[in-house]
Amino acid sequence: MKTMYGRQFATMVGMVLLSFLMLGASFATLSYQYTIREKKDTLERNAKYIAQFTSDSVNTGGSVVWQTKAFQNYLSSVALVSDSHVIVATGEGVIVYAASGDAALTDLQYAPLSRHMVETIVNGSFTGMTTLDGLYGEPRYLVGLPITTAVNGTDYLQGLVLVSCSASNISGVWRDLFAILLVTTLAVILIAAIISSVTSMRQSQPIKEIAAAARQFGLGQLDVRVNVGSRRDEVGELAEAFNAMAESLSNSEQRRSEFIANVSHELKTPMTTIAGFADGILDGTIPPEEERHYLQIISSETRRLSRLVRSMLDLSRLQSDERAAQQQFDICETLVRALVTLEGKVNAKRLEVDAQLPEDEPIPVWGDQDAITQVCYNLLDNAIKFSREGGVLGLSVTAKGPKATITISNQGETIPKAEQSLIFDRFHKTDHSRSADRDGVGLGLYIVKTILNSHKENITCVSEDGVTKFIFTMTRA
Repeated sequence: MKTMYGRQFATMVGMVLLSFLMLGASFATLSYQYTIREKKDTLERNAKYIAQFTSDSVNTGGSVVWQTKAFQNYLSSVALVSDSHVIVATGEGVIVYAASGDAALTDLQYAPLSRHMVETIVNGSFTGMTTLDGLYGEPRYLVGLPITTAVNGTDYLQGLVLVSCSASNISGVWRDLFAILLVTTLAVILIAAIISSVTSMRQSQPIKEIAAAARQFGLGQLDVRVNVGSRRDEVGELAEAFNAMAESLSNSEQRRSEFIANVSHELKTPMTTIAGFADGILDGTIPPEEERHYLQIISSETRRLSRLVRSMLDLSRLQSDERAAQQQFDICETLVRALVTLEGKVNAKRLEVDAQLPEDEPIPVWGDQDAITQVCYNLLDNAIKFSREGGVLGLSVTAKGPKATITISNQGETIPKAEQSLIFDRFHKTDHSRSADRDGVGLGLYIVKTILNSHKENITCVSEDGVTKFIFTMTRA
């Protein structure tokens, strides 16, 4: 059976059958042993009563009494009460009386017992299944005891007593037990089949829905989700994981579409500007005295286009790296070098630099120094770009525990809270018109987050009351 329902049903039925077979075998064995033991005890007890009664009668009357009517009635009563056959024989093994209930077994009268049987009983007792060498038509469970009389401390053999019951009594108990066990097994299998069918259908249906949803996903229908209601078991967890995966893929596809649209827009804008002004110069639409101005715009747009392509190549390289190279370096020195590189931009805006860096000793950290240098450069460049004229550019590095915390802040416009969670997205700009920031391409902060994610570090943005802070961590060496 290839279906989960078939496998579960077969497993449950197999377990039920195996359990009942083991239980039935154990129960049948125990019941057989118990029945045999009970029959043996009963037959031995009756045989001892008869042997004792005979022995006492001989002691009292002084002669063998099995020919008397009273003795025969006693044997018949014992046979009737115990539903058994009672046989009395002489010490030589000749049957002198046999009774079954209230009737005498005349066909056994004076029949001889086998020498082996006589010797076994005389030497102690006999217990087991036997036909008495053909005297019975079928095997019977028989107990044989000697009848002895004690005279002056010496036991004298007076005869033999044999008490037996039909083996069909024992097999009848087995048949009843088998019938009960069979009916119970069939009832349990039926109940197990119903329960297995319900549970299997309940478990397999969500999996079928997940499989159908996966096939629809393969056809491009990314809005498909699996509804499992209020299930909290493993199947429910699987469905939730599938829905989470579907949501992630859908978001990835949406981001991919947005990325393509943004790239197209970012490439089209400078290319349209370059082509339009170049055509205007070539066809004479733009006067010769203004050509230099428009050539400067073409040059600016060309450099912007180059920066966009370079940023996209850097981003592709960062995303293809499986793991950042690990080396030890001083984060304070790296931050200062990036600031020196941007000294011209700092002076152009007349910014005051407030650097709170430890002077006594460096703060070594682990990571890719070139990549972290780019992080510091991008964050400083972004802070300078959006600082107000004559504002304060803040730098600080603090070491606490296993982490070093780096903070870069500027004074400018407050970033709205709704924007703060989006500024690390690709091509996101707080100026949605895309006209104020002509130098940016919207990838700087996304590259920062990508680099720090590859280092398994965090970065956050806090902007309030005109002060914006970017805070990221590094693992100390």
